[in-house]
Amino acid sequence: MRIALKVDVDTLRGTREGVPRLVELFRRHDAGATFLYSLGPDHTGRAIRRALRPGFASKVRRTSVVRHYGVRTLLYGTLLPGPDIGVREADTMRMTRDAGFETGIHCWDHVRWQDGVARADADWTLAEMRRACERYVEVFGEPPRVHGAAGWQMNVHALRATQRLGFDYASDGRGTHPHLPFWNAEPVRCPQFPTTLPTLDELIGLDGVGETQVAERLLARTALPTADGHVFTLHAELEGLKLLPVMEQLLVGWKAQGWTPTSLRRVYESVEPLALPRCAVGTGSVPGRSGTLFVQQGPFPGEAMPEAA
Repeated sequence: MRIALKVDVDTLRGTREGVPRLVELFRRHDAGATFLYSLGPDHTGRAIRRALRPGFASKVRRTSVVRHYGVRTLLYGTLLPGPDIGVREADTMRMTRDAGFETGIHCWDHVRWQDGVARADADWTLAEMRRACERYVEVFGEPPRVHGAAGWQMNVHALRATQRLGFDYASDGRGTHPHLPFWNAEPVRCPQFPTTLPTLDELIGLDGVGETQVAERLLARTALPTADGHVFTLHAELEGLKLLPVMEQLLVGWKAQGWTPTSLRRVYESVEPLALPRCAVGTGSVPGRSGTLFVQQGPFPGEAMPEAA
């Protein structure tokens, strides 16, 4: 039984401070993981524009954003210039690969992607993804093989680009099991391995769950085995810093339940990608998170496999 650990790295601080701590923790517990990097400027401060969205302010309050991200990070892109993460922390990124962990692309500019891709056209979308791919090659000396969208935000152009840019697979959205995605009946052959478990910040602050209870609440979700395993998304800024002890509790608990914490790559290699079930994808909501996300919506009807876009 596998639980794939998908580490979203959103910020300069998360890369510099959170990633090394997670690498040390995972190595100590013999756990695999996939690190997905934001490779361009850190403009975290510009996320303040989300303040008017329903549910966003309450999420900020209950998950202590200032405590986890720090004041300096929350000023990047507004009162402070946004540092270029891929330039300043290239050595840290390479360190994760050299330590035996899979690496891939999260985005070029996290806030720009998360806030803009839903309404973006094909040219904007492809340009953002190409910039991230080009920087990845500069850092690692090889093309990226896995994509995991910032904020679980996608559009049909981005979905097509996962094929066009040569990714083996992606983990862009939320869902229940690996699948071949169909957007409005349009097939894409780049398989999706969605996040299947709630994130810690989606659980903390709801139903009386605090940081001391959240590991127990999540472990209850994984108490029974599932045929397809799970994908758990964590953040270098949260589980790599203040919530590192909670992450360790989860690793110990999952092993006691019989799970193997591993990388997305290991899960991908355990299946026949083109034999995965076909599922419709689109936008939808997830409990504990504001706004809409890219989500798996259900089996795609019909028997024949249409030609891929």
